[in-house]
Amino acid sequence: MSATPLLELRGIDKSFGPVQVLRDVAFAAHPGEVTALVGDNGAGKSTLVKCISGIYPTDSGEFLFEGRPVSINSPRDAAALGIEVVYQDLALCDNLDIVQNMFLGREKRSGIVLDEPTMEQMAAETLAGLSVRTVKSLRQHVSSLSGGQRQTVAIAKAVLWNSKLVILDEPTAALGVAQTAQVLELVRRLADRGLAVVLISHNMNDVFAVSDRIAALYLGQMVAQVKATDITHSQVVELITAGRSGNLGLAEAGAGSAGNATGSTDTTSGAVR
Repeated sequence: MSATPLLELRGIDKSFGPVQVLRDVAFAAHPGEVTALVGDNGAGKSTLVKCISGIYPTDSGEFLFEGRPVSINSPRDAAALGIEVVYQDLALCDNLDIVQNMFLGREKRSGIVLDEPTMEQMAAETLAGLSVRTVKSLRQHVSSLSGGQRQTVAIAKAVLWNSKLVILDEPTAALGVAQTAQVLELVRRLADRGLAVVLISHNMNDVFAVSDRIAALYLGQMVAQVKATDITHSQVVELITAGRSGNLGLAEAGAGSAGNATGSTDTTSGAVR
């Protein structure tokens, strides 16, 4: 695993009118690792993801990708870098089959007609590379798939385009036990292939099952980003609900500047300075 983050954010601020949603956010995602992004509703998770994916411009801060400063001003810029997002609604079309969904808006052509054999082969190779065996036919309409299969197709669509960073927004939220296990195995396989994976989830069991690092947002501030092995379930819950757990997170009231984070997050050692 690389010591240099694939994506690193420094000092990200984002406001909507008088409401500051993100405040001096630092965040890192490493290749070959799953980083869980956790936080309560309204903590700023969705806004941060939309800044990373180029949907929202940031007010200030710095983006580094593979160690180099970059500008992400649109989803096209993010995609060009290799950043793909699988949103909770999956953005799949029920009336299209698996291949058509995976290439929607990026169809391969042979002259003036669609190159169906090439697209079908690429879709099959991508699913096989992810060890997906639950899909019977690539020409099944998405409307006939289970929730777990739909999530699998959405993830395969994201990695089809030589992506380097995949962000998954609540991928198991509407799934049963067996389908959740299936999707989590797929998430782990993405990281094992060398991709950087950001997993947004409220389910702490899922977070600890697959994550290498955990990043906690509280009221728009990144209060900790630590190795999953260096933190407990209860500590994560405390960070999410109170912004502080032991020596992690926000400074205690009256200790220095009340309400400010205790310092920068060391994403390598997992310690907060």
